[in-house]
Amino acid sequence: MALLNISSPHTSRPGDTGGVMRQVLYALLPGIVLLTWFFGPGHLIQIGIAAITALACEALVMVLRKRPVLFYLKDYSALLTAVLLALALPPLCPWWVTVIASAFAIIFAKHLYGGMGYNPFNPAMVGFALVLISFPVAMTTSWTGPAELLNAKLTFSQSLHFIFSARDGIDAVTMATPLDVYKHQAAMQTSDEIFKQPIFGSTIAIGWEWISLAYALGGIYLLWRRIFTWHIPLSVLTALSICSVIFGWDADTHVPLSLHLFTGATMLGAFFIATDPVTASTTPLGKIIYGAGIGILIYVIRTYGAYPDAIAFAVLLMNFAAAFIDQYTQPRTYGHNKAKRGLPKGGK
Repeated sequence: MALLNISSPHTSRPGDTGGVMRQVLYALLPGIVLLTWFFGPGHLIQIGIAAITALACEALVMVLRKRPVLFYLKDYSALLTAVLLALALPPLCPWWVTVIASAFAIIFAKHLYGGMGYNPFNPAMVGFALVLISFPVAMTTSWTGPAELLNAKLTFSQSLHFIFSARDGIDAVTMATPLDVYKHQAAMQTSDEIFKQPIFGSTIAIGWEWISLAYALGGIYLLWRRIFTWHIPLSVLTALSICSVIFGWDADTHVPLSLHLFTGATMLGAFFIATDPVTASTTPLGKIIYGAGIGILIYVIRTYGAYPDAIAFAVLLMNFAAAFIDQYTQPRTYGHNKAKRGLPKGGK
């Protein structure tokens, strides 16, 4: 009787990089829709600018490297980088900021290290960190207020005007994010007084809680599709929650847990950025340590640093540690009594 000579690993369904990237893009759609609903079309314009720039840079690099351009564009990795970067940027930031961030993310953060699968740092977060440090005014004064607080919802043409032309009149439609407002007002007001400000609305913060929930639902969809495992998102949110409860229990002096979880880019970071399979830890225990490190760093930077959100810096700092974490959290190999962890004797 003839036997099938099949060795592991086994897969129960066809799949490729492009298919995985498309699933992530689909999962982002609910959050993008709600962002547009509450804050206008600014993020849609930023996505367009970032996508065009990223795809053009990807094609240029492929030509210079003498690689098939269409083959690499069809893996959607450059497009996903552009979308994640655009969602992290302020909706009304100048167009040239988005172009610089997208180009740097693709050319330097991705291809300087060898391209897809070789980059040690998350390209979208590298691009974001670059422009945040280099152009702090543009990055902190371009957040639009919720449509509910404006006299009228920003139109597509108005958003184009603010992004592509002079910044005249922009103060009329921009305001600080809820995290930024609470952090700077906590030294002068009680939590009850701060929450009376219009940006917080009647729940947590106008629009932000629904957008965060949309990202969380998108992340749960990806978990169901087995695009990634539960380890990193759960450890990020758990570590951030524990730090907030233990060290920030007094809402009169520290940002409360509800704002940490449901405003800013927490859910986007936990489910879509920290889970990047190339730059994150890969072992089961390593993923938990890696995610917990991100959660702790988010709290520390938000509380004691100059930046109110901190997702990008927390992820990039843990990208540094991912390989080290993997080296010391290797699981036991089948057939062996003990896991081989750490560097071999002699460092070889």
